Amino acid sequence: MSLPANSSAGAAGGSSRSTRPKAIIGVSLKMYFGYERTLDWCRDVADIASAHPAVRSGDIELFALPAHPVLPECARILSAAGAAAGAQDIFWEDEGAFTGEVSGKMVAETGGRYAEVGHAERRRIFGEDDDVIGLKTAAAYRNGLTPVLCVGEPDRGTAADAIKHCIREIDGVLNRAGSLGTAGRTIVAYEPQWAIGAPEPASPEFISEVITGLDAHLRRRAGQESSRVIYGGSAGPGLISQLGPAVAGLFLGRFAHNPAAVCDILDEAAVRLGILEPVGGLA
Repeated sequence: MSLPANSSAGAAGGSSRSTRPKAIIGVSLKMYFGYERTLDWCRDVADIASAHPAVRSGDIELFALPAHPVLPECARILSAAGAAAGAQDIFWEDEGAFTGEVSGKMVAETGGRYAEVGHAERRRIFGEDDDVIGLKTAAAYRNGLTPVLCVGEPDRGTAADAIKHCIREIDGVLNRAGSLGTAGRTIVAYEPQWAIGAPEPASPEFISEVITGLDAHLRRRAGQESSRVIYGGSAGPGLISQLGPAVAGLFLGRFAHNPAAVCDILDEAAVRLGILEPVGGLA
């Protein structure tokens, strides 16, 4: 970990936590880990978070989305370190005869603070569309969860094409959610489907241009002034320092399976914010 750029700037505790984080780092563990490995990973990440000045100060918002059975214990471990946990999916009703589903109400009751909705895998494998994702987003809002809304174009094209496609997804989901109740803060994760696992991911310039357009559109919507856009899609160490200021952070997948990579990315985000000095004085 780098040395603090200003060791007196609230890095020693929670008393100076900012009211709004300046960067967001999220991790989805999908279904890669078993129960015990998930807990081991959470403990390692909690150790990193509790020692990191940008997480302790609240300048970086750090969360992880484990599988449902591990969520309560993950939430307990991470919350003690200034981070948080959430669910990879929720159902759109809060209770009832819905075999196998997990409600946003239960996620909140077990310590979750986030709910991922709209991932490309949910669209492709389970046939979810903007209407279903909007229902789930509304369920997140009314249960006090921050939805992590995934959007992304299926095919590689221009940045303008990507912006148009993703705005259509954002508006379709948020309009449906808004028809059911009051909106809340949303984290939009831009994940171009063609870039996930691709040998040649999206360039930093492309990502920055798309997210600049999405950020401006999202925060013009009523009730979304504090919402932010982060990037996922083969995101890993070394990327965040190359992205434009509209990109609030990263949504990580397999790169984050090694907790050391999470530490590296937190450091890079903190350097970007001017909280840590670059290692060796390099930008």
